[in-house]
Amino acid sequence: MKQWQAYADKFLTITVREQYLILLSGIVVIGFIFFNLLIESQLIKSRQLNKDIIQLSADNKSKNTSIVLFEQALLTDPNAALRQQILTYEAKLSQIDTELLTLTSELIDPIQMRHALLELLDVKKGVSLLSFELIGAKPVVTSSIEKQPQKTGEPQETSSSLSLYRHGIKLKLKGNYFQLRNYLTQLEEMSWTFFWKNFDYKLQKYPMSELEIEMYSLSTEREFIGV
Repeated sequence: MKQWQAYADKFLTITVREQYLILLSGIVVIGFIFFNLLIESQLIKSRQLNKDIIQLSADNKSKNTSIVLFEQALLTDPNAALRQQILTYEAKLSQIDTELLTLTSELIDPIQMRHALLELLDVKKGVSLLSFELIGAKPVVTSSIEKQPQKTGEPQETSSSLSLYRHGIKLKLKGNYFQLRNYLTQLEEMSWTFFWKNFDYKLQKYPMSELEIEMYSLSTEREFIGV
């Protein structure tokens, strides 16, 4: 308090001009302090607003990206992958059908087997048939196909089966090399399809040799030779 009184007394002793200068300086300082406080407050608000604008811009960009992805997803056919799988399976089925058609063309039914055996046993001159053996049917493929039941009142379809059998034939022949070779050529030229399994060639007393061959045919019938 005394200090403040001393300043007041000293103020009264100075000239009026100095008093005005002091008062003006005080007003300027006080005004500057208030102005500075006001500006700083506005700067703080401005910085916060800038941060909010940056955050909103980032959120807006993220939302726009999501919208673009959703639009692309809507333009994409959701069944495209499924259709591609269907096309792949259809191609595989077509290939299987082709293979089955090829295989079917090589099958020999029991009625045809009679004629095939006649050609098979028609040996060339100089070739002797030492033995002939039929090997019992062996199943190669056996599968059942179940058909879907029909509506009530409609005839019911029963399941069916598909079987494939292998019929073996074993021949033992005697002759010289060229005669046996000609007989094998004759077999290859037959219209009936036989598959080779075993082939055993042995040279006996020159020039005679023995040839033992085992081959088989495929058929959907277990019976080997029909009536």
